[in-house]
Amino acid sequence: MRYSVVWLGIVVGGVVGLWVSGAWAHFQVVLPSSDVIQEGRSVDLTLLFTHPMEQGPIMEMGQPVQFGVVVGGKKIDLLEQLRAEKRDGKAMYTCRAPLRQPGDYVFYLEPAPYYEPAEKKMIIHYTKVVVSYGGAQQGWDALVGLPVEIEPLVRPYGLWTGNCFRGIVRRNGKPVPFATIEVEYYNEGQQVQPPNDAFVTQVIKADAQGCFCYTIPRAGWWGFAALVEADQKMQSPKGEIVPVELGGLIWVRAVDMK
Repeated sequence: MRYSVVWLGIVVGGVVGLWVSGAWAHFQVVLPSSDVIQEGRSVDLTLLFTHPMEQGPIMEMGQPVQFGVVVGGKKIDLLEQLRAEKRDGKAMYTCRAPLRQPGDYVFYLEPAPYYEPAEKKMIIHYTKVVVSYGGAQQGWDALVGLPVEIEPLVRPYGLWTGNCFRGIVRRNGKPVPFATIEVEYYNEGQQVQPPNDAFVTQVIKADAQGCFCYTIPRAGWWGFAALVEADQKMQSPKGEIVPVELGGLIWVRAVDMK
């Protein structure tokens, strides 16, 4: 497993996390302008680290370690195409990625390690999202080869609200029995008001084969985060040796049937 040792890329968090509040879960967000593109030759992507249901606060992102796309069985490095921007005074990134051939584009991100002082741990969330271009609808289940990764068992685009999203949690390519998966809605405009903290982050467990299922209750973007602890610890910006939370994330979008 490869970690960045450049401390400029390891960010100190200043917010109270899930351990303290019981409500806010950290999610690395990678959202495209659309999950299905029929026309045009590019897609815009937004990368930020936040609490999706609460829509904030946004945490500072360091320079990503890798960012790219898998399409047609090939990996394409897009790291140099990232543009650093600010939202609410915090660093985040955007990218306009070219779409050169019909097919399914599996965009993936390895962010800089993030230090969460409230939980005294480093966080690395390997994140991906699939964009279908040109109607080919092939390649959506391609694995990137990330240390922790969700393999979709349901095509992760063209989903109706109420569809069941299924996946396998993999670590170094092998299924993770009884893995914990956190699920959050990207509550843009904060249209949804959870009745209490228990509704902010949904929590499910995989079965003995690492498989899980979640029925999507509302239209919009949903993040699935499979969480495991790394075998090796890391040094925090304070000089302490702390555990590392590894996440395998995938984002999917549901649409209302009209």
